[in-house]
Amino acid sequence: MRNTVPALLVLEDGRAFTGTSFGATGQTFGEAVFATGMSGYQETLTDPSYDRQVVVATAPHIGNTGWNDEDDESGRIWVAGYVVRDPSPRPSSWRSRRSLDEELVRQSVVGIAGVDTRALTRHLRERGSMRVGISTIDLDPDSLLAKVRQTAVMAGADLAGEVTTEQPYLVPAQGTKRFTVAAIDLGIKAMTPQLLSRRGIDVHVLPQTATFGQISALNPDGVFFSNGPGDPATADHAVALLKQVLGSGLAYFGICFGNQIFGRALGFSTYKLKYGHRGINQPVKDLGTGVVEITAHNHGFAVDAPIGVDVATPFGQARVSHVGLNDDVVEGLELTRDGRLVGFSVQYHPEAAAGPHDASYLFDRFVDLMAANRSQSSPDSRPVDESSTSAAGSPDA
Repeated sequence: MRNTVPALLVLEDGRAFTGTSFGATGQTFGEAVFATGMSGYQETLTDPSYDRQVVVATAPHIGNTGWNDEDDESGRIWVAGYVVRDPSPRPSSWRSRRSLDEELVRQSVVGIAGVDTRALTRHLRERGSMRVGISTIDLDPDSLLAKVRQTAVMAGADLAGEVTTEQPYLVPAQGTKRFTVAAIDLGIKAMTPQLLSRRGIDVHVLPQTATFGQISALNPDGVFFSNGPGDPATADHAVALLKQVLGSGLAYFGICFGNQIFGRALGFSTYKLKYGHRGINQPVKDLGTGVVEITAHNHGFAVDAPIGVDVATPFGQARVSHVGLNDDVVEGLELTRDGRLVGFSVQYHPEAAAGPHDASYLFDRFVDLMAANRSQSSPDSRPVDESSTSAAGSPDA
């Protein structure tokens, strides 16, 4: 039986939508964004990159496959709220353990159904992502609008500390161990270390507060920076840490937030997109090969870097490697030194558990990069981190 409890959604510019409660009752606030995927809502809701965001599902029918206990990308739902048009009255999947509505209630996630999500999405495309409130207890548009306008904006938000792991943990290599990777958790999705482990990699997942000393203690072959929420302009610790990694000669791979941190470490700035990219159908061109990939995205910020130009940095030559075909947004970076690749990143999600697999080769590229590093030098000849030396440049001075 459909829920008949009335609910109200109000955007910060005053536009209001009425509907019925979906999930928990109460009220919630966040940044309104839309996601265009027609499947994979469980992976979306449990993606830590959606922290403090109210997600509008553009697909009209949501909840058809219910909720299972295998597809979560983290230990909880992270979205601040959920907006759908037509929720499924019952799940239909042999993997389902309960309905989506039941899981939203269980995790106290406030949502709204019966909304004209096409009109809402068009409004956000024209006006840009903005703050929003959903309530089942305050149905006065003016009153709820006042509360919305008192909430924090996403620009300037430092959120990695809200979603990172509290303690380091290991995802062991499957089969024969080949490499060791230190993965900095800025909001990592569970599928990412799993895909690395399948390639014979011991993945040590570290909190976002990790130091270069903690990374070095693992004697890793490479370092990975994950996806995550918030404004990359606030992530000064992560940028400083990555500069140490790049100076050490370790192989680097980053995705999403890790791409933005890579950009900042190389000297580029970042900026907020009008409404961002969120979905599993985004076309991206690899400028090196000319291949177009269909990719999964979840980002509201991007790197501001020149396309088609090599830029000298303290760590080597940097260039844009991928661009989004819808709007020419920078979707990847790579760093070379003496003509050899030493680090790369993409803005999209190659793990894409509920999306396309066009970009899964990037995990193999990381493996190849670590293998090339190992063949170039013995462990004893690995470059010394300059930040740990004296001003004279000698570790013994």
